Parts: sequence; C-alpha cells; structure tokens
Amino acid sequence: MHLVLLGTAAGGGFPQWNCYCPVCRVARTEPARARPRTQSAAAVSADGQRWFLLNASPDVREQLGQLTTPPPTASRYHPVEGIVLSDAELDHTLGLVLLREGRQLSVYATAATLEVLQDDSRLLPVTAAFATVHVTPLQLDQPVPLRYRDGSTSGLTVTAVAVAGDPPRFARHDHPGHTVGLIVADEHSGGRAGFFPGCGALDEPLLGRLSSLDLLLLDGTFWSDDEMIRQGLSERTAREMAHLPLSGAEGSLAALGTISCRRKVYTHINNSNPILVEDSAERRLVEAAGVQVGHDGMRFTL
Repeated sequence: MHLVLLGTAAGGGFPQWNCYCPVCRVARTEPARARPRTQSAAAVSADGQRWFLLNASPDVREQLGQLTTPPPTASRYHPVEGIVLSDAELDHTLGLVLLREGRQLSVYATAATLEVLQDDSRLLPVTAAFATVHVTPLQLDQPVPLRYRDGSTSGLTVTAVAVAGDPPRFARHDHPGHTVGLIVADEHSGGRAGFFPGCGALDEPLLGRLSSLDLLLLDGTFWSDDEMIRQGLSERTAREMAHLPLSGAEGSLAALGTISCRRKVYTHINNSNPILVEDSAERRLVEAAGVQVGHDGMRFTL
C-alpha cells in the first residue's frame, strides 16, 4: 500500500491567509524554518497509480499533482478512484465540488456525514449537478472494500472508527459517526494505516486499536490546550474544539508513548502550533519521543 500526505495543515493552511501569529510570521519571513502546508488530506493506493483520497480539501487541485500516475491516453484523465471522508467539515469536503469535472465520483462516508453533506452544506447535491456521484455508506467498525470506478476491487479496505469530536457548526443534528478515524488495510501486503485528523480523546480501547497499526497519522492540531486563547486567536480551548492537545501528562504525545505502532506521524497541524517551526523546543520534544511531524508530500509504503 502506498500512502501520501497531500496536506498537513488544519483548516486555513499554513501560513493561514489572515493570520500573523508568531508561527505564521516565521513561515512568512523564514520559510526554511517553517515550511508552508496545504490543508489536511491524504491519498492511498494499492498499485501506486490509482488513488483514493482520504478527505477532499479546498487545496485538492494542487495536491493531486503530488500523485504518481500513468501517462494519460485520453484528453480527460484523473487518478482519483474514490474519496473517503472522516467528517463533513468544510476543510475536508469542499474539494468534492472542485472535483466535479471528473464527471464520476465515488464517495465513502458514514450516514451522519452523508446527511450533513446532503442537507446542511448541500455539497453532495451541488456536486451531483455536474457529476455522477456514487455513495457508499460506512458502518462503524465494519471494513468496506475500496473499489475502482469500474467496480473491480482494489485490495484495500477502509474501516470507520468513531472518535470524540463535534459535528460541523452548521449541522442541524448530532448523530453517531459524524467524526471518525479511518483505518485502511491492504489485504495483499497486510499493511494497516490509520488516518485520524480529528480526535478529541485517546481512551484505552482506542489506543489498543491504534497500537496494532503499522502507521498512524494523528490529529496534531494544537500543542497546548489554551494555545489559541493565549495568542488572542479564539476564546475556546483545544479540548472545547474537540482536539486533544499534544502536550501535558494527558496529551496525545504522552499517550503515543504507550502504544507499539511502528510509525507515528502528526498531521492536521494548526497554524498556531509551534511544532511547525523546525528548530523549536516543542518540535524537538516531539521528535525525541519518536514521533514525526508530517509535511506535505510525505510518502509511506506498507
């Protein structure tokens, strides 16, 4: 299984267009110390040529250029065989509309996410006005085969795992499964990767599941719980925004030290998080713990 981190920033990208916090200032003035990042998404492939997106960010157009593809034999071509969604947040789904010119899209998501896309954000009806959209519902904890557009099997399966989180602020309902992590497994190689860009808590049952993975891509949104408040960017803590901060005895970095997952990588990193500065003390703490800070274009083979 091939996996590419297409984008590793939280909503708004890095540096965020309207933000001049200390970390964004470093990115603008000294980009070698804090490389720019697009909004969070990944892609998986069984053969390294046909790809399934894990979320569809507003930056999807430029992100697709990172994927290896065969030489096109027709005037119209794209490598996206399907899109798997972890939630209905705008920064994870606006790319659906941008992919409408593909004319045929396969979307995998939980019933709660599909309801928001259909009735609240209306992104599914808008996209369906331009393209044929085939929807495959994901049942929690049930592996679902990822199929190519012609209906053949890819050899990959995806399992939706419920995590602590809030539904989008524009959603009218709060149904189970509105926020999930995605576990992708390759039935041929046996490789297993987890993509958890939004995760508000790491309890023992979830940590047990993550321990069995070969690769974990985990929510790295905030370093500290009061990060946004201290920088004057928000009145809410990280936990109030359903993101478990990295630091502290109850933070995700300490929890990751208790599991045996072979490779651990932070993604979905907010522009305010100091781990984005490559020579920061916070970055050194993460790397000393054996965890990597993801960047756009990072590639893995499982």
